[in-house]
Order: sequence, then C-alpha cells, then structure tokens
Amino acid sequence: MFASPAFAQSTGAAQGSGGFLPILLQMAPLILIFGIFYLLLIRPQQQKLKEQRNLIDSAKKGDTVVTGGGLIGKVLKVDGDEVEIELGPNVKVRALKATLSDVRSGSKPAND
Repeated sequence: MFASPAFAQSTGAAQGSGGFLPILLQMAPLILIFGIFYLLLIRPQQQKLKEQRNLIDSAKKGDTVVTGGGLIGKVLKVDGDEVEIELGPNVKVRALKATLSDVRSGSKPAND
C-alpha cells in the first residue's frame, strides 16, 4: 500500500539532480509572476510618485495648494523645503512642501 522508506529514497537517488534545466523550469512561473507584478503594479506606482514629487516641488508664489490635512490656501512665499500659505484673511501658516498633497496653479480653476 505505501512505499517503504528505502524504496522512496532509492528512486530519488536513481533519478539524480537533473542539472540546471529542471530548476529553471520550476523557477520560471515565479519569475514570470514577479515580472507581471513589476510591470502592472510597481512601475506605474513609482511613476505616479515621481510625478507627485515633481508637482509638489514646482509650487511657486501665487499657486493654490492643498495640504495633507485638507487645508486649501494660496502660496505667499517658497523658502527651500517650506512654503508660507495664506488660508484666509490674516491667517498665514508655514508648512513643509512634503506635507502638500496637491498644487493648483493660480490661473487654473479647481476641478469640481
């Protein structure tokens, strides 16, 4: 009914390792799956993050920005990695550029 341990061990030894080809054939589906994940998920996400970084870095005086907390204001001054934002009359805040989530140019209306 069941194979004895000696018989099971001898059949593995009789076949041998088979060389590089069987290992490659076993690894091929895993490599193919990783390639598909890279092309469909990882690469587009990296490109989207790069575009977002470029958009945030291009913030300039007069642009309307949205912070990560949802505050909307107008950029008064850009100083390195910080921006001064006017949220309303007599309300000015300083924020890091990294905390901005969107930059809308001063002339471009917001999409509603």
